[in-house]
Amino acid sequence: MKNNKQLLVFTHLSQLLDFVTGIGGFIVPLLIWITKKDEVQDMDYHGKSILNFRISMFLYLIICVPAILLFGLGLLGFLVIGVFYLIFPIMNAIKASNNEEPSYPFSIAFIK
Repeated sequence: MKNNKQLLVFTHLSQLLDFVTGIGGFIVPLLIWITKKDEVQDMDYHGKSILNFRISMFLYLIICVPAILLFGLGLLGFLVIGVFYLIFPIMNAIKASNNEEPSYPFSIAFIK
């Protein structure tokens, strides 16, 4: 296995494609993880962390939809999740470049 920090960083930052394409922020990291998890050191762990984060945030978005009816709490949820979508990929890209483990809070471990 080779160590490719740039690919790990790119994988984390590729989540930001959601702001441009809508769904590319899930598909691109998924494809990178599937194709490189056995070739690049730590890609399996980083990829699983990213996908667990993305799936968890999607579920939280779904929960926010009916919560809009409860005094607009869903709108606050959308705002918080949007901030998470922006901040955590950048923070974890920096961690990946420093050979640190990624940390995505509020992630449910769907993929182990």
